[in-house]
Amino acid sequence: MPGSGGPAGAGGGYGFDLGDLFGQNSGSGGRLGDLLGGVFGSGGGRTTQQTRPRRGADIETEASLSFGDAIEGATVSLRLAGEGPCKECAGTGAKAGTVPRVCPTCEGTGQGSRNLGNFAFSEPCKTCRGRGLVVDDPCPSCSGSGRAMSTRTIQARIPAGVGDGQRIKLKGKGAPGERGGPAGDLYVRVHVAPHPVFGRSGHNLTVTVPVTFPEATLGAEIKVPSHRGMPVSVRIPAGTPNGRTFRVRGKGVRRPDATVGDLLVTVNVQVPHDLGDKAKEALESFRDATAGPDPRDEILRQAKS
Repeated sequence: MPGSGGPAGAGGGYGFDLGDLFGQNSGSGGRLGDLLGGVFGSGGGRTTQQTRPRRGADIETEASLSFGDAIEGATVSLRLAGEGPCKECAGTGAKAGTVPRVCPTCEGTGQGSRNLGNFAFSEPCKTCRGRGLVVDDPCPSCSGSGRAMSTRTIQARIPAGVGDGQRIKLKGKGAPGERGGPAGDLYVRVHVAPHPVFGRSGHNLTVTVPVTFPEATLGAEIKVPSHRGMPVSVRIPAGTPNGRTFRVRGKGVRRPDATVGDLLVTVNVQVPHDLGDKAKEALESFRDATAGPDPRDEILRQAKS
């Protein structure tokens, strides 16, 4: 029974137009006729990517930053090594004073064809290896390839707030293009040195500060170091337990949207090792004054159940 997609054709099939098949866009965004033309070859439309502008290759490198430079951002010098046009022959592959000639086999297209019965497949020309040019007197520096290894130093800006191990993309800082093509991209893997005082938790800075037993018990206002500027004051309430963390707004790492993370301050209650007679007597008086049920009774009871 015919469906609703179109009128039934002869023999109960569906009607269609061959022009739609070869002329309309296929699902992949091209034309089926173009696809078949690429497989079977086309006499008048043979062009080659070898003669078109070619984008330069992407490059990966590494950079080491101090903790502060990673937070604030920094401009670093990067020495890059890679393949590029030979300086001796300006990329032609021909010895100085000579020029390449058009390949007689492919007539400069850089492409040949291979017949397989009723099929013909395009492939790089075997005479010129896809360049479209033949070098009779090769450059001694690059042996006629037109390519050579070279080194260069660039200044790269590392944005503020990068973390250890982060991969930064610098557009257009990679290998130069060929025949007027754009340069590739540079990917920089960042290594950040640790700081003796501060740590990182995302875009927050972390710091652990010691507090005395009386400060934690009675409460106090203490000075805490900040990575930028003067120390900040943090109020420690009475009865603060060891390991409690306080948040200081806006003293962390700058985010891409220009907002700033926080400083997370964790207190480490210091227990005195040596007590004088007076301090020992005062502590014993404190113990007697605060005597109560054993704080471990509940956990001991739960362990038995």
